[in-house]
Amino acid sequence: MAAKSYTWKKRAMVASALTAIAFAGFGASTASAQDERPLRESWSADNGNGTYTNPLFYDEFSDPDMIRVGDDYYLTGTTMHSMPGLPVLHSKDLVNWEFLSYAMDRLDLSPAFRLEDGGQEYGRGLWAPTFRHHDGTFYIFSNVNGHNTQKFTATDPAGPWTHSEMDESFHDLSILFDDDGKAYIVWGYQQIRVAELNEDLTNIVPGTEQVVLEAGSGLGEGIHFYKFDDTYFLISAEYRDSMRMPAARAPSPYGPWEVIRAISEHEDFGLMKGRGINTGNIFLRDQEPPFELTPADPSSRDRLSLHQGGIVETPEGEWWGFSMYDANSIGRLTALSPITWKDGWPWFGLPGNLERTPRTWVKPATGPVQAPKAPYERDDEFNGPDLANVWQWNHVPVEDDWSLTERPGYLRLKADAAENLLRSTTTLTQRAIGPRSVPTTILDASGMAEGDRAGLALFNRPYGYIAVEKTADGLDIIRVDENEGGVTDRVSIDATRVWLRADADFMSEEAQFSWSVDGETFEDIGDPFFTVYQLFTFQGVRYSLFAFNTGGTTGGYADFDAFDVHEPASYGLAPIPYGREIMLSVAMLENPPENDLLKLPYTVVDHGKGQVSFRRDGMALTPKRNNVIDLTKGELEDQLFQWSETPTGEIVLMSLESNRFLRLDPDGGYLIADSPGPDPDGQDGVRFKWTLADASR
Repeated sequence: MAAKSYTWKKRAMVASALTAIAFAGFGASTASAQDERPLRESWSADNGNGTYTNPLFYDEFSDPDMIRVGDDYYLTGTTMHSMPGLPVLHSKDLVNWEFLSYAMDRLDLSPAFRLEDGGQEYGRGLWAPTFRHHDGTFYIFSNVNGHNTQKFTATDPAGPWTHSEMDESFHDLSILFDDDGKAYIVWGYQQIRVAELNEDLTNIVPGTEQVVLEAGSGLGEGIHFYKFDDTYFLISAEYRDSMRMPAARAPSPYGPWEVIRAISEHEDFGLMKGRGINTGNIFLRDQEPPFELTPADPSSRDRLSLHQGGIVETPEGEWWGFSMYDANSIGRLTALSPITWKDGWPWFGLPGNLERTPRTWVKPATGPVQAPKAPYERDDEFNGPDLANVWQWNHVPVEDDWSLTERPGYLRLKADAAENLLRSTTTLTQRAIGPRSVPTTILDASGMAEGDRAGLALFNRPYGYIAVEKTADGLDIIRVDENEGGVTDRVSIDATRVWLRADADFMSEEAQFSWSVDGETFEDIGDPFFTVYQLFTFQGVRYSLFAFNTGGTTGGYADFDAFDVHEPASYGLAPIPYGREIMLSVAMLENPPENDLLKLPYTVVDHGKGQVSFRRDGMALTPKRNNVIDLTKGELEDQLFQWSETPTGEIVLMSLESNRFLRLDPDGGYLIADSPGPDPDGQDGVRFKWTLADASR
């Protein structure tokens, strides 16, 4: 069958809208501003100017583990109950990643993995993997609740992968292949155990298990086990009054272990804690909606900070850290951090600002320069023999209930009997992508039977979706909000071919559902749907295509013609106004004091890699004594700031003299480069905005 000839309307709109989107948040005139970067349709951390902006991926990638093999880097992470699972990504520069394979096609260990007999594996499944390479073999070990630790091996990271099982379960394990040929395993939560593994890596050697750190020592879970030179390191995740990364070091795997409170702490890039669910059981076990949604909390600290991760060394001798952080309802994201060794500890951050990670920084000097890319194919016209590599099923799929061949060019989902979306086995999902994205699907409902529902979901707790429902009277568009008891809005339609859409903003955590019968004019249905992060599924929002029958019987089928994700903010960094004369002003700070330096225009001078100086009449803004800023004469190299952004779009300026951020002191009214980074509430004076000094120029 020939490829479909239609094109999505968004293709023609993106190029003309990019500049306006990028500049609008700063109040700048867009009349003469140009964005000359190559058009991107999906988020990339690579800014194309020698810098990168965290996160590496703006879709969930939790519990990351990374290895280097020669000049190549490989990455995997938690996938819970979604199948296939354990994605394997590859990179040459630590910033741009490509998808290679899934280590696990399906994990069918019990009826619960198939949503049978009332069971389910939400918030369970494969999690906290450890990734290793030894003697030509790649290894991934992963926890599974209620089952033994699973092991996956391959000689090629692109697969095929062989699945086997260890003899026991090891909570949040990590494995180290030591120089003497022995393999060691570390595992546990707070009470940390170490043992030697047997030759086939199926169990520990009897008599070698030891508790090396008791509960309360400072380590938590998610441990990564390393040896650098002659010293062994444990890097952990812990929440005890703050989300952080403690570490430990020792001269042998069995200690004695010296613990440090945190090598990374407080870093949330200025993102405030979003909506939550007010419940006594954070996992929502045995609880039914409605759930009480709590509002976003800008005063909250250290709940979204970088925590679980590890470190890697490049062949050039640079050290880099990787870690996840909670980013509200989009899920847990992965960040890349420069590492500074000091006093024998690998600190996340730069000299003068340890424990903190710049959101935008210079890319690793790894040699090869890769073009900015995203690892996944998000759009799918269902023309090929396989689904796009981003798709995962909710639990083990029923193979006879879906097809790409029964109607070539369409994804056919056959409606199973399910009381609600959570119980449907015919649900195909992919991770939502931030900071804003607009998924659209085309549905042919002509094969649906009475009682069938098929559509597009924001799969979460509470979940929401827009769907076509077949009733005795015909077809309806419905909006469903789990937290509001089910169907909240209903519109009867005559057409059988409909477009379903969700415009999701993960900064405001609101999504608007809409529909169309021609793909051009869309009509909103209902109020915006609120998204939250929760620990029932232990995942962020997932876009889902589904079909199920609410009448207690199997139904007809739904044919999905295409799926498309539009990303209005697909760049990691808005264009910097190089060569333009601008006015700087503080953003978000309530009742900011006056400052004479902020009353003057400055020319933004480009020094490469996102580093700028602010010049005026042969002078420049310069950090002086105690990092207080003044307008003085001097060499440009001594007056550089790294230009960056917060997740919400304000700019932050890091002085390369102190590696700390410029702020307007709320009390003294002076400019000073001494802040470790922006606070979520914006009341520290670190966030700025700019406007063109003369919009007519």
